Order: sequence, then structure tokens, then C-alpha cells
Amino acid sequence: MTPATTRWPGVPESEAAHACQRRLPPVESADLDRSDRLAEAVDAVDAPDAVFAVSRHGRRTLRSGGTAPPPAVPRPELRYELGSASKPFTALLLAQLIRRGLLTGGEPAVTCLRPDRAPGACPVTLAHLLTHTSGLPALPADFLVRALPAWRTNPYARYPGPRVVDAFLRHRPRHRPGTRWHYSNFGVAVLGHALASATRTAWEELLAELVLDPLALDSTGAWQGGPGSDAVGHGKDGRSPVPPFDAGGFGAAGAVRATPQDLLTFLEAHLDPLGAAVSAEALLSVRTPVLRRGLGHRHVHTTGWFRHPTDRGPMYFHSGATLGQQAFLGFRPDTGTALVALCTRRFRAHDPFVATAYSLLAREGHGLR
Repeated sequence: MTPATTRWPGVPESEAAHACQRRLPPVESADLDRSDRLAEAVDAVDAPDAVFAVSRHGRRTLRSGGTAPPPAVPRPELRYELGSASKPFTALLLAQLIRRGLLTGGEPAVTCLRPDRAPGACPVTLAHLLTHTSGLPALPADFLVRALPAWRTNPYARYPGPRVVDAFLRHRPRHRPGTRWHYSNFGVAVLGHALASATRTAWEELLAELVLDPLALDSTGAWQGGPGSDAVGHGKDGRSPVPPFDAGGFGAAGAVRATPQDLLTFLEAHLDPLGAAVSAEALLSVRTPVLRRGLGHRHVHTTGWFRHPTDRGPMYFHSGATLGQQAFLGFRPDTGTALVALCTRRFRAHDPFVATAYSLLAREGHGLR
């Protein structure tokens, strides 16, 4: 991994100018073909409930189905657990706070959480936490011991917010912050608590005020609903229901639930920053590359998304999973396409869900129109 030369958070002028150009929706002649492809994807994931939805230049196509009988509430109207696909919401929240001048992203997390403590010579900053370069492990060292009694039901619920903060304050990173990339639910969870402490506002309230309400995402949030609003997750067999996911102290890393239509609205804002109800600069900053890793530096991470190249332009995506559901969110500015994929089955070996969703987004411009 090599650090990016672009400042964080930054928006290259060329990308900003291109992304903010308004594009009128073209006359779409392939809606039927797209619908067929989405229906094939629904069948391929082999889940009790599945939804695949595409927006191309604002024209939406959605298909749902599954191996289970249709629920009382239509599948497209249910809220689904996003798991780690919640992280782009947290990224946009921090970007909004930065654009409003409330934070810079360079604040030491320790001083946000404990203003009376010295940050040290090489502190972990809010930016480090969001970009997985904090030096923190994927989970706290004692997480397994705490979570084991509820491993098959709700392990994260046994690790509340105060324990997450305490684990961070006690942790001694093995590597200097900002030098190595290591995906960390722990780090993004700490970020949520740091934002709450710095603003004296709960993370969930900040998210609603600065992201959900401006974008009119009325069916999105970090709260649990019920059978009339939330999809029911299932185990690997696709038959055994599992309890609703409780993120415990890891809310910023994985607590968001949302409907397919709300998720398309969220992604469409990234495709048309100028027309969105939140800061265009914030929307652009979360997709600006901040580090490159892997052979040939082809794997790019932004503050909110994974970024992979295609022959026509980059695609941005993030997946997530809980104990009973999976989610995939992605968009391509080059084709004006957003893709949402959701299913109610736990991840299993050789699972086709993410591969199917990724392939649909990657093939945009080569058949999926």
C-alpha cells in the first residue's frame, strides 16, 4: 500500500467538474432486458428473499423474489440489514461535518473521546479510522471471549459502546497510523463514538440530521423495526430464521437498515452531487481515492467506497453481511448507474450473492442497459 498524494478529504478539480455536469435521462430502450437480468440474479442467489434494483440515469428497475413464500409486506417495501454496507453512510456523515466546518478529519480520536488525554506523538485520527489505516485490528482483542455465548444469535450485542471506547483507549497499535491498510470494523465503530463525543450528539441523530433527512431517506435508520417493516434474516440453509441484528457498540460500522428504494436514492445522490440535497463537495470527497494497494495498485480505497477500474471508468461499491442478511451497494458515474442488491440468507462458502451483484455492475455498458 502506498499513501495517496491527494489530500484527505480532497476533490480533484477535473473529477468535480465532470461529476457535477447534469445529464438528462436518455430514452431507455432496454428496460425489459434489464428486468430479465435482474430476475435471473434474484434466482441465482438462492435466498428466502432477494431484491435487485438498478437506477440508470434516474430510471429505476426492481425485481424481487426468493425461495420462501412472499412475506406479508412486499419484499421491496421491507428494510434490510446492511451490515458493513453501512460504512458509506458514516463516511458521508463525516464528510458533511467537515464541509460544515465542525471537524477537519485530522482530529486525534483519543482527544475527541477524552479531551483531557494527550494525543501522543502519532495519534490515530478520524481519517485513519475511516480509511482502515488506524492500525487497529478487525475487532477488539477480547471481542471473541465476550461474544462467544451469543455467537449464533447476536455476538455484537454483547459488546456495547463503552467497551468499544475502552478497548480503543487501551489498544497499542503495532504499526504507525496511516502506513498500512487493514479492514477494521473496530476502527469505524470507534469513529462513530468519536463523532458523537466531539459533537455531543448521538451518532444515530447525527446521521439522521446530516444525511438521512436531507436526502429524504424516511425508511432508513439505525433502529430495529419489526415484522411489518424489517426483513427477516435466515441462516446458511435459507430456512432457519435468525434474530434481528443488534450492532451493539459497532453502530457506525454496521447498524443501518434501509429499503431498496431509499438505497437507490442514496446512490443516485452520489451520481448527481450537484442535484443532491447534501453538500456536493461531501459527496465527491467520499469517492476520491485516498490510498492504493495490491499488485499494480489496482485496488483503490476512498473514504467511503472500494473503487475498481473498468474499461470505461471506475465503479464504486461496498458489500456487507449480518448473521442472516447480505447487502451490496454500487454505482458507476461513467454510465449513470446505481445497483442495490439485498438478500435474507447468511453468507456461506462459495456464496454467489456478492459475485452476482458485482458482475451486474461491472458489466454495465456490455449488456445491462
